[in-house]
Amino acid sequence: MKKGYIALGVIVLLVFILFMSYRGTYNTAINLRETVDQKWADVGATYQRRADLVPQLVATVKGAAANERGILTTVTEARAGIVNAKSPEDMEMMGKKINTAINLAFEAYPQIRSTQNFSDLQAQLEGTENRIAVARKDYNQSVKDYNNHILGFFNSMFLNKTTFPERAPFKNAEGTEKAPEVKF
Repeated sequence: MKKGYIALGVIVLLVFILFMSYRGTYNTAINLRETVDQKWADVGATYQRRADLVPQLVATVKGAAANERGILTTVTEARAGIVNAKSPEDMEMMGKKINTAINLAFEAYPQIRSTQNFSDLQAQLEGTENRIAVARKDYNQSVKDYNNHILGFFNSMFLNKTTFPERAPFKNAEGTEKAPEVKF
């Protein structure tokens, strides 16, 4: 009789240990699967940031450059008028035009900043591409952790392959190894 209780106790203990192992394996697999999904969503959010930000940055830089081009054209044309002036009155009139053009230009746009705007655009583009690279790397790491867990010897016996399918790491589409072209 005593041996029967001991055997029953050992069986109950083994069932409990197996249940706890399954529970731990299952909960970890759920956690890792959700992390993979969240990391993939982060990649998508980063792509969306790029899609929203880059056209706005390019439009801003284009607008500032066009404004500065207009200012410089006005000043250059006024200066050319002085060179082509045939009389002192023409020179005086052209001088006034230049002063007016320069004053208007610097009132409307006090500093010529196209070069700085282009540098800022480059920095934003670089930062955006770096964010995408980090998001992809984080996703691939979470896929590796998840796959290592579900494909482990004991874990693969406990986990249903339908509920926990193996995940693929990020693979770039053909042609995406080339950065998008920014046109001005």
